[in-house]
Amino acid sequence: MKFFIRQLKNLALTGLYLSLTLASATVFANPNSLPVGPEVGTPAPEITVKNNQGKEKTISQLSGEKGLIILFFRSADWCPFCKKHLIELNQEAQKFIDLGYGLAGISYDSSSILTTFATAQNISYPLLSDQQAQTMLSYGIVNTKYKKGDDNYGIPYPGVVVIDADGKITHKHFFEGYKKRVQFTQLYQTLK
Repeated sequence: MKFFIRQLKNLALTGLYLSLTLASATVFANPNSLPVGPEVGTPAPEITVKNNQGKEKTISQLSGEKGLIILFFRSADWCPFCKKHLIELNQEAQKFIDLGYGLAGISYDSSSILTTFATAQNISYPLLSDQQAQTMLSYGIVNTKYKKGDDNYGIPYPGVVVIDADGKITHKHFFEGYKKRVQFTQLYQTLK
C-alpha cells in the first residue's frame, strides 16, 4: 500500500511539473491571441522606424546578444493601457537586458510624443516612431478597424514579438482588445 501511495504522489508531482512547464511555455499560445503578424520561425520583417532624433533604426542596431523584444503599442499619448504597459516593461527591462535581449517599443506616435512620454516616465529603452505605418504593415499588425484617412490609421494590434539573434521570430502574441496585454513576468520566465 505504501508503494502505491508513493507512486501516486510521484505521478501527481510529475503532472504538476508538466502542467507548470506547459503553462510557462504557452504564454504566447494563448487562444485569445490574434492570428496576425509574421509566423514564428520565419525571418522578421525589417523595421522602418525613427528614434527621437529622427534617425532610422534597424533590428540589428537594437538587438542584444540573444535578439530583440519589440513591444507594439497603440499610443503613448492617448492610450492609458499602453502607457501602463510601457511602464511595466520598463520595470522589467533590466531582466531582459541581463538575458541578452535588446528592447524597443514601436507606435504610430510622432517622435516628439514618444520623447515626452519617455522623459516623463524615465523609460530606459527606445520608443520608436512608425508614423507612416510601414513597419506595422510589413508585420501585418495594423488594426483593420481603422482605414487610411482615419485619425487612428496605423495603430497596431497591441502585442509583442521576440526576434532571435539570427533574425527569426521566436515568439509573438497580439490581442484585438486594448486592455489585454502580454505579462512581462511570464515572458521573462519563458525566455530565461
